[in-house]
Amino acid sequence: MNGLSELIDSLEVKFFKLNQKLIQLEKKNSELQEELLLSKKVQQQQAVDLTSFQNQLDTLKMVNSLLGSEENKRETKLKINSLIREIDYCIAQLSD
Repeated sequence: MNGLSELIDSLEVKFFKLNQKLIQLEKKNSELQEELLLSKKVQQQQAVDLTSFQNQLDTLKMVNSLLGSEENKRETKLKINSLIREIDYCIAQLSD
């Protein structure tokens, strides 16, 4: 009978330790999930910022070309020609 009591006590101690470990792991999991959500939000914001900066860079390149810079002159001419074609297309649509 004494051996059975010791076995039950041992099992209770092991169960308590496992339960404590489970609680710790659930807490850590929750913290990691919150950190992941925060990281995803930061990544989305950085993607938006990157797109905005890319647009600003393209605009600055065009302005720089218009001011006489030789570096981006070809790109600016192509963009202007594209805009002219779009305007011509719109005028043609309005004329019909």
